Amino acid sequence: MRRVASMGLGRRAWQASWALACLVAPTAALAQGAKPAAKKAPTAAAAKGTGTLERIRETGTIKLGYRTDARPFSFDSAGGPAGYSVDVCQRVPDAVKQELSLSSLKVEWVPVTVDDRFSAVQEHKVDLLCGATSVTLGRRKQVDFSLPIFPGGVGVVTRSDAPHELRNILSGKAQEYTPTWRAVALNILREQIFGVIPGTTAEEWTKRRAKELDVRSRIDPMQNYQVGIQAVLDRKVNAFFGERAILLDAAGHNPSSKKLLVIDRLFTYEPLAFPLARDDDDFRLLVDRTLSQLYASTDFVTAYTKWFGKPDETAMEFFRWNALPE
Repeated sequence: MRRVASMGLGRRAWQASWALACLVAPTAALAQGAKPAAKKAPTAAAAKGTGTLERIRETGTIKLGYRTDARPFSFDSAGGPAGYSVDVCQRVPDAVKQELSLSSLKVEWVPVTVDDRFSAVQEHKVDLLCGATSVTLGRRKQVDFSLPIFPGGVGVVTRSDAPHELRNILSGKAQEYTPTWRAVALNILREQIFGVIPGTTAEEWTKRRAKELDVRSRIDPMQNYQVGIQAVLDRKVNAFFGERAILLDAAGHNPSSKKLLVIDRLFTYEPLAFPLARDDDDFRLLVDRTLSQLYASTDFVTAYTKWFGKPDETAMEFFRWNALPE
């Protein structure tokens, strides 16, 4: 299996920026009224309904969401949900069971898509989304996020026989083949067809960069990573942008892997994390504590190695930065 342990993680400043997690507790206001004894106003979570932990206590079930098409993070296998983020997420039910002093707890796995994953969290169809999702400010308007579980970023795959000029542009080496590389590069990009999955940060980044460079490349929507990879092989698109770890895995497991080239470059640096409902500090604290304890254990190295190969020191440093002390 192809490793991703060292794919652009060497920037200590970037790692440190993701490590600064801020837990903000809502300030309780005194209720106004005629009663002699003042009471605290309900928290935002209480105002919206039962909190996640209380809901789990009442139902005896924790609902974990997962993507079926995002290997190596989460996917369907013969034995059910599988992947790195699924393995990491498996620790949460045990922590919930202990926290609530439950004798038993049913775990229900709920498949979600790239289109409905956030609404599933908002509507409490899932208590925790066990998929590696890029954390952005825009997405935090819809859901909250756990501590980072992986250092991600946008990458690109093209054919191994793609024109040398295109490969140089994608790898950031366009200036090596002509003094007027910028003008030539822009002209080459205007002739390309790129693939992206709608609703992903790869789509947002690709369209934003095209606008900034005033490049009117054609950008075609792909249903999932498998479709995008096949479109590259069939020459329907010149390159396909997506989460680089998933591209590496998808290309490596494809029967025509020798015809594919995942460019050795990260276009963005994005922490991947578990989405969960907003305004539920108790549940988020439990999830973050579970992750922090896992990162300090030898079990985590085993889980990481299973999907990405043995982590190097740079990869482990990322998780040390993001784990929180008690």
